[in-house]
Amino acid sequence: MNNWLLSLSIATALTASGMQAMAGDAAAGKAKAATCTACHNADGNSVNPIWPKLAGQHAGYLEGQLQAFKSGQRKDPTMTAMAAPLSEEDMADLAAWFASQKQTPGSADPALAAAGGKLYRGGNAASGVSACQACHTPNGEGNPAAGFPAVSGQHAAYVEKTLKDYRSGDRGASEKGKMMRGVAAKMTDAEIAAVAQYVQGLQ
Repeated sequence: MNNWLLSLSIATALTASGMQAMAGDAAAGKAKAATCTACHNADGNSVNPIWPKLAGQHAGYLEGQLQAFKSGQRKDPTMTAMAAPLSEEDMADLAAWFASQKQTPGSADPALAAAGGKLYRGGNAASGVSACQACHTPNGEGNPAAGFPAVSGQHAAYVEKTLKDYRSGDRGASEKGKMMRGVAAKMTDAEIAAVAQYVQGLQ
């Protein structure tokens, strides 16, 4: 309960700060997304599980990640190069396009999903891992006003890599990202794999 209240307080503070993304044009974003399709597919539902699904993700979150790649806060050779020439308008339009698309559902490995679901909903009190649903909501839709991304249906391989990158510090982090570093630092490999599978099947 304390973890949930802490997350709620942070989310409320972030919402009150008035952080808002530029309103993008989805139609313009569709035209600009041609170079994104090789990895993320035309509708944002990537086929390769190491590349994230963008379809249906909150526009503000997507725009923020493009800005992070452009500024160097997040580092990835491919994405850094892709984001470098983008203007603020380009990023807003691309985010609006992918946010408007429908995500294809995923399925979870039943051997891991039960443990992952328990961790997602209740955390691990013994090790201090917070419940994922406190920020990402019980159905995984996230909280766009607070900048917390949707995670439901996301590829397990990508979620697992992301959590491990947060844990190791390899992923550059904003203030909200630093919260994820704190959570992931307390997670075991088995917990990461389990929650990643649960998230992949969450709808």
